[in-house]
Amino acid sequence: MGVEIKESSVSDEEFGEMKRFVRDYLSASVENEDDGGRMRWYPWHSSEYRFNHILNVVELASDIARREGADVDVVRVAALFHDISKLEAEQEVHAEEGARVAREYLEARAEFPQSFVEQVCDVVSTHSYQGPLTDVSLETRCLIEADILDKVGANGTALMLLRMGYEARTHMEASEMVERVLERGRDATDRIESDAAESIAHQRLKRVKWFREWLEQEVPGMDHEEFGA
Repeated sequence: MGVEIKESSVSDEEFGEMKRFVRDYLSASVENEDDGGRMRWYPWHSSEYRFNHILNVVELASDIARREGADVDVVRVAALFHDISKLEAEQEVHAEEGARVAREYLEARAEFPQSFVEQVCDVVSTHSYQGPLTDVSLETRCLIEADILDKVGANGTALMLLRMGYEARTHMEASEMVERVLERGRDATDRIESDAAESIAHQRLKRVKWFREWLEQEVPGMDHEEFGA
C-alpha cells in the first residue's frame, strides 16, 4: 500500500486571513441592519460574542480532530466558517448560508483543491444536524461536538450569569441558574460520541459542579435543597 498524500494544507497566514474575514463579516452583518443586527438586543449574540464563540469552537474542534484522527485542516476551516451567517440568516438556514459564504471565499481567495472546498462546505452545512453523530462524517462530528462543548463548563456558566443580570435576577438565584448549566451540559454530553470530546465534557462539568458547591457554601441563605448533586 502507498503512503496517503494529504491533498491540502492551510498555512497560518492563510488561516489568519480567514479569521480576519470572518470577524469583519460578522461586524458588517450587524452594521448593515437598521435594527442593529438580528438578535443584537441579546448581548451574547453580538458580533463580538459570536466571533469569540467561533474561536473557541476552532480550538476545541481542532483538538478533538487531532485526537480522533480527523482531517484537522478541514475541521478548523469549517469551524471558522460555521457561524459566519448566524447574525444575518435565520437559525434554520444559517448553516447552509455559512457553507455558501465559505465556498465563495475558498474558491475566490485561495487555490485549494475542489475536494477540500467540498469537504469544508459539507461540514459547515451539516453542523446543525440534530440526529445521532454516528450518522455524520468524522470531521462533522468533531465540529458538532466542539460546538456543544463551548456551552458546557465555565463559559456556559459565565453566559448564564450574564443572562441573570440581563433578566434582572438576584444573585440568590445563581445556584438555580448554574444547575441549569449542569443539566444542559449533561444533556449535551449524551450526544457526544468521541472519547476526546467525552473527556473534555466530563472535565468541564466537574468544574461547574465545584463552582456551584463553592457558591452555595459562601452564600448560606441560598435555597438549593431542591437541586441534586
